[in-house]
Amino acid sequence: MPSTAYKPFPYTTPPELTGAKPGRVPIVIVGAGPVGLAAAIDLALHGVQSVVLDDNDVVSVGSRAICWAKRTLEIFDRLGIGERMVDKGVTWNVGRLFHGDWEVYSFDLLPEDGHKMPAFINLQQYYVEQYLVERCADFPDLIDLRWKNKVTGVEQRDDGATATVETPDGTYTIEADYILACDGAGSSVRAILGLDFAGRVFEERFLITDVEMQADFPSERLFWFEPLFHKGQSALLHKQPDNIYRIDLQLGWDADPEEEKKPENVIPRIRAMVGDRQFEIDWVSVYTFQCRRLRRFVHDRVIFVGDSAHVVSPFGARGGNSGIQDVDNLVWKLAAVLNGRGGQDLIESYNEERVHGADENILNSARSTSFMTPKSKVEKIFRDAVLDLAGDLTFGRRLVNSGRLSLPCSLDGLKLQTPADGDTASGLAPGLACPDAPVDGDGWLLKHLGGGFVLLQIGQAEPVEGIDPSIERIAVMRAAGHQADMVILHDGTGHLTERYGTGHYYLIRPDQHIAARFDRPDSDSINAAWRRATAN
Repeated sequence: MPSTAYKPFPYTTPPELTGAKPGRVPIVIVGAGPVGLAAAIDLALHGVQSVVLDDNDVVSVGSRAICWAKRTLEIFDRLGIGERMVDKGVTWNVGRLFHGDWEVYSFDLLPEDGHKMPAFINLQQYYVEQYLVERCADFPDLIDLRWKNKVTGVEQRDDGATATVETPDGTYTIEADYILACDGAGSSVRAILGLDFAGRVFEERFLITDVEMQADFPSERLFWFEPLFHKGQSALLHKQPDNIYRIDLQLGWDADPEEEKKPENVIPRIRAMVGDRQFEIDWVSVYTFQCRRLRRFVHDRVIFVGDSAHVVSPFGARGGNSGIQDVDNLVWKLAAVLNGRGGQDLIESYNEERVHGADENILNSARSTSFMTPKSKVEKIFRDAVLDLAGDLTFGRRLVNSGRLSLPCSLDGLKLQTPADGDTASGLAPGLACPDAPVDGDGWLLKHLGGGFVLLQIGQAEPVEGIDPSIERIAVMRAAGHQADMVILHDGTGHLTERYGTGHYYLIRPDQHIAARFDRPDSDSINAAWRRATAN
């Protein structure tokens, strides 16, 4: 019996069916999962109105995506729910890897101090969706969230797109400048446009189940190759809030998914793993490894975001995290184009940058799958030899792959970034996501970044005259100070200067990525980098 009560959200007759004059909105979002809801909130923070359409009226059933990475938590923090997620979630930084009953090694994903967000938290997707729905309510004039509104048709024109929507009260159409397809791996919008994924489906199945029980398993990622309780296969254990544990068990390609989901087959497998203790199955599913994506994410006025654009195997937490990072990349660009502050090529840059990110995720996910599920005797001999080496030798650990965990990809070398001037070995490279650091006693750098362009000066308080007035200026100093037309942040701990170097000027994008780095800037070079980053 599920531990969570899935309370339906209220359905309201759309204004198009009550006699109100049909209108046009800037953005229609299809899908009210984490990706669609995050997109609506981010658009609202930029002052852009959206209508969110979902054919359901409850949050996702089952925990689904649970591992939220540091960079994704920083994005959620910018959207207003990051601290709430961390407070509810199970924080973890440590992973442990076993071969049989032998612990091969452990690793710490965040060994240094001075970060607001942990390396990972585990939090069920239904909590994340609930928090996002409640956050949407803070923008009643900008977010119109419609439940039981199913998109059944999409038509495009040069200046926009129209969605046909079925509801309990009838069918209507709604026009928008852009439609965002955030409706998951089984995207109806993708099917309507006749698009399909390219990539690889691996001949491997895993049982995934949430189990409610009282247990003393640590708040760590526990992964087994060939455990004694599940011989010849692999297994994963994660702790979640509310005494819920996520368990993944490799089944093999020949397993019958419907048979494996039956309680009489699930319970013995779980009991072999957790021992003779009481537990209750909260949710169960069987999934097949896939590493696939659309060839393009931008199709004229329809843009695909999250699982509607790309899918990977769940090991490595690259699914939900990459979807939120899609939103982070796309929304500021849409807002800039709609508000006349960015060139139309900004939309195409989403395709370039997030196809790049998806390919990196797919590569890592495919390699994980091959290592975890060897398909030949030679592959298994290699894997077992690597595991033997990894117990004592650092280089062997670099070869182990039980799901390389999600990290933000670098955008260095892509079109919006300006190559760094000066010493290329010093400072952070353009294209990287900005690392956080403490400032002003109890504050954090990333709270001052995001939403607009910022010129971040490290150890330099002198302003550069003549830069575009839309660029905010922030200086980071080891001592407190004041400068007209500039925010001065105090780096009391030294973490920020250590991470960014000193004497550098960084042009930061609205998504907290570095667009350019300068050692000897002038207004012409800064403005040129800003124009490049905004496709002007």
